[in-house]
Amino acid sequence: MPDKHLSTQFDTDLNVISNNLMRLGGLVESQVSQAIYALSKSSAEVAEEVLEIENEVNALEIEIDHEIASFIARRQPTAGDLRLLVAMSKTTADLERAGDEAAKIARKVTSIVNGVAPLALPFSELRVCGGLATELLRKTLDAFTRLEVQTAVSILQNDGVFDREFDGFMRKLITYMMEDPRTISASLDLIFIAKSIERIGDHSRNIAEFIIYIVEGRDVRHTFFAGIESSV
Repeated sequence: MPDKHLSTQFDTDLNVISNNLMRLGGLVESQVSQAIYALSKSSAEVAEEVLEIENEVNALEIEIDHEIASFIARRQPTAGDLRLLVAMSKTTADLERAGDEAAKIARKVTSIVNGVAPLALPFSELRVCGGLATELLRKTLDAFTRLEVQTAVSILQNDGVFDREFDGFMRKLITYMMEDPRTISASLDLIFIAKSIERIGDHSRNIAEFIIYIVEGRDVRHTFFAGIESSV
């Protein structure tokens, strides 16, 4: 991912961090995908596999943070290299938090499987949202690997699609609870899952913003899309 430098060791150390970050991304992507699969199949076994990955994700986050801090102290990077490392550090945090949300989904799936969830609840709509979140994370990680600004912009542009699916699901779930109070307990589990799915989408969009920061040198956080589009 990074450009070549005069110092071979500089490139070697930077590539170690990049490779570990991509490894972390792969682990979290697997976590999210498996969590949504566990939800779609009501599988406590798959949910348990998601939780087993959590310790590996946490350990890798700590390792990457240490590598970045050590690199900055030893190499004192500037300009684009420093932006890259800062973005890597923030991306690492967003990935770990996305993994946390996947673990939360897995725990709620286990709760639902072990409980008695009314079949009338809108599970299918939630699975659609989960599929969108999984695909968004995959697309974002691919864009980060290649530092594709236009892909990052398109991810931010399509923000409304994900939000509309989430809002529609929440309205339907509230209707179920109002019509049948017996669904409240199971509905609350689904609300927690929906919020975790929404946050996974948020973390993916944060990473897309870091791509623009690395390549363009512009911090587009808290910027309306029109401003982002005009700046790149």
